[in-house]
Amino acid sequence: MWSYQLTAPRYFEKIEIPQPDTNEIPAGFVLLQPTAGGICGSDLSGFAGYQSPYPTDLGPYAPHISGFPLHEVAGTVAFSNDGRLSVGEPVVGWAIGSDGLSELVVTDGESLAPYDQALEPSTAVMLQPLACVLYAVDSLGPIEGKRVAVIGQGPIGVLFSHVLKHRGAAHVTGVDIVDRADVAAVFGVDETVFGSSDRWTRQLLDSGRPDIVVEAVGHQTGTLVDAINAVAFGGLIYYFGIPETYAYSLDLWQMLRKQATLKTGTTLSRKQYLGKAGEYLKANPELAKAYVTNRYDLSNLAHAFEAASTPARGRLKVTIDYS
Repeated sequence: MWSYQLTAPRYFEKIEIPQPDTNEIPAGFVLLQPTAGGICGSDLSGFAGYQSPYPTDLGPYAPHISGFPLHEVAGTVAFSNDGRLSVGEPVVGWAIGSDGLSELVVTDGESLAPYDQALEPSTAVMLQPLACVLYAVDSLGPIEGKRVAVIGQGPIGVLFSHVLKHRGAAHVTGVDIVDRADVAAVFGVDETVFGSSDRWTRQLLDSGRPDIVVEAVGHQTGTLVDAINAVAFGGLIYYFGIPETYAYSLDLWQMLRKQATLKTGTTLSRKQYLGKAGEYLKANPELAKAYVTNRYDLSNLAHAFEAASTPARGRLKVTIDYS
């Protein structure tokens, strides 16, 4: 079967690999035939050739892992060892090995859920990041009446903005070095900051500090430091961004003085939250059209990743159609 492999930074090769043996698929797992994929910010360091935490990442110049790096997938169940999912059933969710750039993928049935067939697969893949955001927001406690800010208004950040506003936030500020004024109204952003988060933080008065700050950028320590600097006394910082180093230096003195709380985590209860994401999108159908902005096919795979790596006005989610 075919698969794509990074053999050098930003360079994919199409290769042939053995098809998974269905006799070796564990209980609760399925063999998925992807029909579409979505590029996540966490995929981009692998595309650029940086070392990943995967133990199979042994390549000298790039990961050399078949199907890597992509975990947001929609597809059809080709074989099932999970009684909840049937062969031929269209599903969306996670390729748990971030190996979704392959003709067939072995993945956990708990990380997949059926989706509304009125959605095209390249649109349905947005349910995976939406599920992550819904899970994170559920962990924040009451939102109603609070001032919130989301640092980063890319594909994850705008979903946070929408869900927080939908949950009753009194005021949502979206901060990004890309001008996102064109989508602010659709995603519930009351105030768009077109500038860096450190400059925004320095302009804040105590009376206007957010009760909750979501860091939705990752890949650096600076934006998390800015979130801590920005949050109000007694406030909450949620770190959603993906770290590229394991150890971060934080201003604990600021945290102490502000009586602030820092939360983070990965998405659990995946099947449940994929279902919730489907219900949320059905109730807010305008999100789909605004969210998926760039669609590519597999023949333009590297171009798709380059686009996702280059934030720009009018560009949010980049998806890949496998057909």
